[in-house]
Amino acid sequence: MDADIKILKDEKEKVIIAGIHTGRRDYINDTTEESMRELTELVETAGGEVVGELIQNRPSPDSGTYLGEGKLEELKNAVETLHADLVVFDDEMSPAQLRNVNEYLKVRVLDRSMLILDIFAMRARSGEGKLQVELAQLKYQLPRLHGWGLEMHRLGAGIGTRGPGETQLEIDRRHIRTRISALEAELKEVKKHRELLRTRRVKDGVITCALVGYTNAGKSTLLNRLTDAGVFAEDKLFATLDTTSRQITLDDNRKIILIDTVGFIRKLPHYLVEAFKSTLEEAATADFLLHIIDVSADETDNQIQVVENVLEEIGAGGKPTVNVYNKCDINPDYVPADGGKAKHVYISAKTGQGIDKLIRAIADTAPGKKTKHRLLIPYSDGGVLNELHSHEKILSEEYTAEGTMVDVLLDNAVYGRLKQYALPEEG
Repeated sequence: MDADIKILKDEKEKVIIAGIHTGRRDYINDTTEESMRELTELVETAGGEVVGELIQNRPSPDSGTYLGEGKLEELKNAVETLHADLVVFDDEMSPAQLRNVNEYLKVRVLDRSMLILDIFAMRARSGEGKLQVELAQLKYQLPRLHGWGLEMHRLGAGIGTRGPGETQLEIDRRHIRTRISALEAELKEVKKHRELLRTRRVKDGVITCALVGYTNAGKSTLLNRLTDAGVFAEDKLFATLDTTSRQITLDDNRKIILIDTVGFIRKLPHYLVEAFKSTLEEAATADFLLHIIDVSADETDNQIQVVENVLEEIGAGGKPTVNVYNKCDINPDYVPADGGKAKHVYISAKTGQGIDKLIRAIADTAPGKKTKHRLLIPYSDGGVLNELHSHEKILSEEYTAEGTMVDVLLDNAVYGRLKQYALPEEG
């Protein structure tokens, strides 16, 4: 008997996914085979099992039920036949659509946005991350509460129920708005603290680089490869949400702060982009970007476009960027749409292939690139020599009658201050 109970507890929720293929030019936001595969991955990430799939071809969703009447009946039959617990739609649905479909199907109904928010609630670890996710969930749920009282009582546990919880959902709009205001106030304080850290970095001359990319492109794996960061990395969508910063030191002694950011995905709920604004600003304020690209994906070029669109939305478009084509051990023949005209490097974060080339690309792209200079520091100016030892990369050092002669790597700003000590180049 105990064994039977355990099997029941481990049983996954059965999920049917559904969407509408409009054939519109905006391919990235349409329902396609690729977006449905991605929706399947999202369901699996949330702990469910996809047992059925339905795609309807029509120019636009039905305003009342999303699907047409015939397809909705077909979906209801599938729910009953497959004993589905949940139906997930590939688009963000209106409150009326969700309510009507839920009442017709008699099972729980989620849309893509609700599912992504649920996964974020499951993955968030830091205090800031949890605040951001709860804020996004409440803003999403607020206009969808009307008429859902009975359904909210039935929610219990399962996909789509993580985060604020059913007791939070049962309170009235006024209390939810109060909670939203409180969360926004808390995040405002977090944002101030983050801005202070950024200001200090700029003052101290710290160079920052944000790792951006589609979810599951390998950002965390790469951060671990470059810095031994020990960040959790898994072959799942949104394996890590919380921002992680680690430092690397280049051969010329420049110190770079690498900042891992949340992964992007097509149809990313704007509530999330808004809630994670302070985190995403790390990309907007960084000195340069590493755009991690999964060349083993089915639609690499579309994923690149999704990331570039989000970067434009948060004000990070046009920044100096190195395109990092990851997983080249799986697909070594990938050719970028631009023919590789942008600064790029092919790597495998998993095996270490190409990492040396990537570090050279980082050194070439990061500001403050240093060049070799020969200086003669009089013994009376020992403080200058101490400064060089503390902050710069000294290649050689020789004591002469006139002072200490050093070969040192300097950026233009530091060299400008110490130019009086420079010796003529040999040869």
